[in-house]
Amino acid sequence: MSGGEGSWGRVAPEARRFLRGRTRTLGTLALWSLLESAHTFLGGYGVARALDDGFLAGRTGTGLAWLGVAGAGALLGGLALRGVFAGLADLVEPLRDGLVRRAVRHALDRAVGDPARAADASAVSRLTQQTEMARDSFAGLVLTARSFLFTTAGALAGMAALAPVLLLVVIPPLLLGLAAFLATLRPMAAVQRAALDTDEALAARVGELAAGLRDVVACGAGRAAAAGVEPLIAAQAKLTGRLARWGAVRTLALGCAGRAPVVALLAATPWLLGRGVTAGTLAGALTYLVQSLLPALNTLMAALGSAGTRLVVVLERFCPPPAAPLPTPPQPQPTPPPTASRPASAKAAPGTGNAHARGPAAGPTPGPVRPGVPAAELRGVTFAYGPHAHPVLDALDLTLRPGEHLAVVGPSGIGKSTLTALLAGMLTPDRGTVLVAGAPARRRPGGPPDPRRTLLPQQAYVFTGTVRENLTHLCPEPDAVPQARLRRAADALGTAELLERLGGPDAVVDPGALSQGERQLLALTAAHLSPAPLLLLDEATCHLDPRTEERAERALAARPGTLVVVAHRISSAVRADRVLVLDGTRAVCGTHAELPARSPLYRDLVGMWGADGGVAPG
Repeated sequence: MSGGEGSWGRVAPEARRFLRGRTRTLGTLALWSLLESAHTFLGGYGVARALDDGFLAGRTGTGLAWLGVAGAGALLGGLALRGVFAGLADLVEPLRDGLVRRAVRHALDRAVGDPARAADASAVSRLTQQTEMARDSFAGLVLTARSFLFTTAGALAGMAALAPVLLLVVIPPLLLGLAAFLATLRPMAAVQRAALDTDEALAARVGELAAGLRDVVACGAGRAAAAGVEPLIAAQAKLTGRLARWGAVRTLALGCAGRAPVVALLAATPWLLGRGVTAGTLAGALTYLVQSLLPALNTLMAALGSAGTRLVVVLERFCPPPAAPLPTPPQPQPTPPPTASRPASAKAAPGTGNAHARGPAAGPTPGPVRPGVPAAELRGVTFAYGPHAHPVLDALDLTLRPGEHLAVVGPSGIGKSTLTALLAGMLTPDRGTVLVAGAPARRRPGGPPDPRRTLLPQQAYVFTGTVRENLTHLCPEPDAVPQARLRRAADALGTAELLERLGGPDAVVDPGALSQGERQLLALTAAHLSPAPLLLLDEATCHLDPRTEERAERALAARPGTLVVVAHRISSAVRADRVLVLDGTRAVCGTHAELPARSPLYRDLVGMWGADGGVAPG
């Protein structure tokens, strides 16, 4: 079945049922519209009689009287329009209310059948945008269709009363233009349906990405996420162009229907005069065409071409789907041999994934840094947030040795997080070079996560999945991590009690049920299991108590690789091999013992932290 026929085939029964239940309202609208027919009839008939019986016959008073009759018809038209608008609400508002109820019922039915789809973006689109679209389109269509029907009736009745031969001249070109216009409705409806389908798909896709945006960013899946949205945007743009082209065709058809009757009447004037048609009758017929029939026709065509096709397509979404054909009984199939598979809960949803891609795309498991190559290096690095902003880091030189433990300290906003973002490749320096394991730190946009380093921010990344998935998602082969290694990491970090309380490695984690400290413990354990030779902790222990923080930092420092910690307490700086002090004008790097003599800022920070290891300012 074609697109337009399919839409109308599903909508027509519902439309007839709706209108049958409102015959009284339709009757009221028809009675008011009869006054509009009278207005149209008197307009052309009064002009014809004013010329033939009045001005052309030398009777000016009679001509003025007939013009007064035509003017009185205009008053009747205004009164009719007032009554029509009063009755229109009784027809339009019940439609909107019924559509809202259907949208809610449809969404609830889907939620009962599939709770995961309770927040259906297409249902939201139906409940808000599409119900209002249907309401406005239906109201405009009722107004214009009613006006065209009763205006046409009045105009044709007037021409028949003046001279029936006028109908032979006017009706054929009028019907030809209408046929050309109606031929555009079905393809326009198909394009409208495709546009709404794309709009709903785009809304659903954007809703999915908004819910999983944190996963997308954390996993470096921006390019993959964009790949799922960009085709929908391109399709929407293409459909908009197609609608515009069909609109141009519709305009040509409208011009034919609206102008051809006038041209035909003017061309047939000598023939009509030869058959006794008077000048007043011709003027009256021209009045019917120009002032009544053609404006109503133009309005109807515009409404059918836009509001009409849109209304049919929108209403289709509120109709019950067609009954599916009975399924063919399945043929017996040979039972496949059993294979080992990953649990369903471990499968990544679209747009999400582990922080390290699996398979060849992720590259080989990173090994130790090559001998003689620094773990990380900054050479004359300058970075500012804006072309005219004061640099956060200015000509910074820093070399991190393999296996080194570095603490970074300084007041809030001095550039500590900026430094870790540069080492993680998330930012590009304005000047200078940032190297990790001898290669540029900046990773290719949209590429797989870089296996050379792992960054843990202050807000720990924990997702809905099993405990094992949350602990191994930084590993190239999460399924291959032995249970014994998980236990060793949990014991080293002090996470064993938390894992037992959560229900073990196969229990599902609800991030919302965890405290900030528990999230950080899980993220730190995942970092301990990561093979990345460079770990960057940007206040990733700020929600832990001092004893738990010390245990976690010592465990991470003991693993193979280099550790950079943005210090939250003075004890973090004491435990580090070296401390980098950022003071906004110059950076000083040294041991905790030697820095008080070299850096007044560090001396002040140590005093503000206090000997008990209190929290750093900012």
